[in-house]
Amino acid sequence: MDLLLWYRRLRMAIFLCCLGVIVCSNVCAHAQGNYEIQVYGADTVPPKNLMVEVHSNFTPDGQIRTVDGVYPTNHQQHETLELTEGLTSWAEIGFYVFTSWQDGHGVQWVGDHIRPRVKVPDSWHWPVGVSLSTEIGYQRAAYSPDTWTWELRPIIDKSIGRWYFAVNPALERTFHGPDVALGLGFSPAAKVSYDFTRQVSAGFEYYADYGRIGSFDSLHGQQQQIFAVTDLNVSPKWEINFGVGIGPTAATDHLIVKGIVGRRFNWGKQSKVD
Repeated sequence: MDLLLWYRRLRMAIFLCCLGVIVCSNVCAHAQGNYEIQVYGADTVPPKNLMVEVHSNFTPDGQIRTVDGVYPTNHQQHETLELTEGLTSWAEIGFYVFTSWQDGHGVQWVGDHIRPRVKVPDSWHWPVGVSLSTEIGYQRAAYSPDTWTWELRPIIDKSIGRWYFAVNPALERTFHGPDVALGLGFSPAAKVSYDFTRQVSAGFEYYADYGRIGSFDSLHGQQQQIFAVTDLNVSPKWEINFGVGIGPTAATDHLIVKGIVGRRFNWGKQSKVD
């Protein structure tokens, strides 16, 4: 690739990321509750494909008291439906429906989010996968005091032999709720895994909410979770992930069990991975 062309593309990508950060900072909330616990990879869903995922998360040991009108998380079961449609070879759009079940409250709708995402095209031949998603949505005040939120999530990943690495240094901001005045928050996520066989990978995922950029919360007030996870690579059409996570800080639910089951449906011409 021509070096000048590569440099121009890199400069444009950096500019777009910085622009997104500036816009987001003018418009952070603590991370959306435990509804969609996932470290994103850089790839997008191919065009004319629909990815249907169900995220199931249960909190055996969480917050046991109602705080500021928000239901306790202890023994909450969260079921999230995620629909992601591929638009082009480098763009997709996703939509979430959050639900929660708990003794005393029954099954309730929590909220919805929409998430467009673009990636650096494969034709650019970057040494790492890079994409950028932005997510905006609503969640009921009984489940989050910050009802309208926006997230900007850069995504970088790389496979080296049997190893896989991914980082998601997400930025978040509240549109409506008590955290509007806090400004931009930092909620990174990361994953490292190893392919033990062609079908089975295992590793660790890390999720955190450090609080406002420039004035991070104390360690006691930060949300941090570490998950031991397994991925089953049974088919390119399927996504299967499950894990158990612990929260070592006082502000985090102490134990969470999560699972993701996804199926890709092709609505057009058969793709090469079918």
